[in-house]
Amino acid sequence: MLKQINKNENRKARHARVRKKVSGTPEKPRLNLYRSNTNIYAQIIDDTKGITLVSASTLDKELASLESKSNKEAAKAVGLAIGKKAIEKGITEVVFDRSGYLYHGKVKELAEGAREAGLKF
Repeated sequence: MLKQINKNENRKARHARVRKKVSGTPEKPRLNLYRSNTNIYAQIIDDTKGITLVSASTLDKELASLESKSNKEAAKAVGLAIGKKAIEKGITEVVFDRSGYLYHGKVKELAEGAREAGLKF
């Protein structure tokens, strides 16, 4: 019998391994992202208090004009949006948590968009 490969379960295992080491503090919160088949979500989290400080996704009203909500351009727009919101709240440095996803494609575009907006990580 062959064991079926479940990509999402493997991603969750990678995420759990990384989360053992990566944690957000009030000075340097964690920038977390999630990709679904249809949308991209990002949030900045303070793990010491367990609260979300800033969030952005392709479902936001200011990003409603996007042609597609699941491509690289949408990811970059979400990165820019979360970067701008974070700067407005006084957050300049974050720890990037890619949630077990490989750092290419949409994940890389979101990170570059956040950096363009002024976040450092």
